[in-house]
Amino acid sequence: MIYTDIPEQFKPKFEAAGCFIENNERFLLLHRQDSSPQGNTWGLPSGKIKTKETPLEGIAREIREETGLIIPAAEILPISKVYVKFPECDFVYYIFQSTPPISEVRINPREHKDFRWVSAEEAFSLPLITDLDACIKLVYKRKN
Repeated sequence: MIYTDIPEQFKPKFEAAGCFIENNERFLLLHRQDSSPQGNTWGLPSGKIKTKETPLEGIAREIREETGLIIPAAEILPISKVYVKFPECDFVYYIFQSTPPISEVRINPREHKDFRWVSAEEAFSLPLITDLDACIKLVYKRKN
């Protein structure tokens, strides 16, 4: 479950970041490999932030590693910081948004098996990674 304020007994194990990369009123989703945690679900370009990395540096690296897109930091905008509580762990999640000129998306086949540009409505019809639906609603102010 995600929270916009720090929940009680919150003990984060790590920080992570994800980015809504937008193009023509759609955003990029990546289809996770079956063998990945939460395999066969769809998620944003995202990942854990490494030690001594800022959230912005971390998401720029993850975007590059997962999609082949090189987006300058000035084109990646912070949207929100949320607090995630899962039964197995708590973590801080930074949400970013970018609308770069899109060249070819080249997914990392070790992590993902496909990609898709979707509207928020289309995303809700896919098997999404846990709590991505709540992040979409937060970013796009959707009620469904």
